[in-house]
Amino acid sequence: MTSSPLRDELADLTLDLIRVESVTGNESAIAEYVAQWFRKRVPEEWVDHVGNSVLVVPPENGHPTLGLFGHLDTVPGREDRPARRDDQFVYGTGASDMKGALAVKMLLATRLREEDLGVRPVFVFYDAEEGPYLKSGLIPLEEARGDLLRKLDFAICMEPTNGTIQMGCTGTLHATLSFDGKRAHTARPWQGENAMHKAGPLLTELLSRKPVDIYYGELLFREVISITTATGPTARNVVPDEFKLNLNYRFSPSKSLEQAQKDIIELVGDQATVSFTDLCPSGEPCLDNPVFQRLLKQTGAPVEPKQAWTDVARLQTWGIDAINYGPGDGAQAHQRNETAPIDPLVTAYETLQVFLHTQS
Repeated sequence: MTSSPLRDELADLTLDLIRVESVTGNESAIAEYVAQWFRKRVPEEWVDHVGNSVLVVPPENGHPTLGLFGHLDTVPGREDRPARRDDQFVYGTGASDMKGALAVKMLLATRLREEDLGVRPVFVFYDAEEGPYLKSGLIPLEEARGDLLRKLDFAICMEPTNGTIQMGCTGTLHATLSFDGKRAHTARPWQGENAMHKAGPLLTELLSRKPVDIYYGELLFREVISITTATGPTARNVVPDEFKLNLNYRFSPSKSLEQAQKDIIELVGDQATVSFTDLCPSGEPCLDNPVFQRLLKQTGAPVEPKQAWTDVARLQTWGIDAINYGPGDGAQAHQRNETAPIDPLVTAYETLQVFLHTQS
């Protein structure tokens, strides 16, 4: 795709957003930036700054209300090179997940032809998506503006999908596995019981465990279990009497949270004590939704399962059908020195611009 004013605007705005502090738990600067950016470009009454979230709400127009959702935060623990761009990519923390999508939404919201709209779009920018389920910025935002959000007819979570439409999402849970032992001097380990060693059989089992393929209609979701952190005593000459592992389970939309917890309890058995620390439901694909069908017909985009958790699941608990669609490379999410290709930003903008202004 050749250079164009729109292409440069999207890339430059993405870069500007990357340069604003936005690690989960520290989103005040990015929320203020977005709110002030809009106040210079749309009617003041459209902009609602709630905590570290921002809503842009055009007036009622008699059409179905469509929510376009995007999170402001990025994951912590990154050591990226300085943000920059060239002719093909934008580089920096959150480039694909999801500063590029935020830039698309921001320009869309400022270029609405109100007389031509086929929906009433509501643009939602929220904090803390990358944190625990019960800490999401959508919770206080819904408490403050549930009168609007719970009445959405449809929603698009603009997660990076490489231009495909991704349906539903896997559920995710985190559990702490606690292994207990008995302290002893490492010169006489037979006098103790090594808690770390007791984790060995389970770790060996997980090492050889294959993904479990589960179909939801024609959509293939893969259930996977990963150990992500380990903690224990730090003395080098002591047999440890405690050892903890964090386990993350991604499960299919056909499975409830209750069944997912049972899966982990059965897997661990009596090898360790299990305590669940974060429970996020899965999201079912809304294949029959007429708004989705209209978007699918317009774009002809491939339909895939969402092999990750997104707020599609949370919106579903509010009774709102939602899909995942956005620019950015999902494989770049949470990577060091993250990149976002620029051309898909233009494609996503142009696709949604037509969709918003198409009468049903």
